Amino acid sequence: MHIDHEFSAEEHHRRGLALLGNDHGPAAFEHLSRAYLADPQNAKYRSSYALALGLVRRQFLGAIELARGALRQEFYNPELYSNLAQIYLAFGFKADAIRFLRRGLMVDPDHELLHRRLADLGVRRRPPLLFLPRNHRVNQWLGRVRARFSRPEPIDLMRDPQSA
Repeated sequence: MHIDHEFSAEEHHRRGLALLGNDHGPAAFEHLSRAYLADPQNAKYRSSYALALGLVRRQFLGAIELARGALRQEFYNPELYSNLAQIYLAFGFKADAIRFLRRGLMVDPDHELLHRRLADLGVRRRPPLLFLPRNHRVNQWLGRVRARFSRPEPIDLMRDPQSA
């Protein structure tokens, strides 16, 4: 694939993420590395390049080092937590991935992607009453109540309100 060298760093970044999401690893890596090389101090570009380095080139240590550096620079950016979690998950470190997804939610409790990634991993919350077993009826009931009131249901803008 021919990569146009005249793209801005942002355009390389945008295209690289789109290609990475569509399993076009080598082309995604090329775009993300160009974005990173154009502006190596940009934490977003560094984190995305680290993600490609881990997922495409399978270089765990380099990817983790770059992603953590980006996260130290922009600790308030939930996307960077997601990228780091993806790298850990790609190499089989589920507990570390969960830890960084939860840290990202501490920064932005309403971030949909982080919630979705945690749900995809099948992560359970702690039981409401720690002194009772998870399967105790009181814990199950309180857990349902907590789940119902903890996050509002997403609104489906595509659904016709007349059909409800």
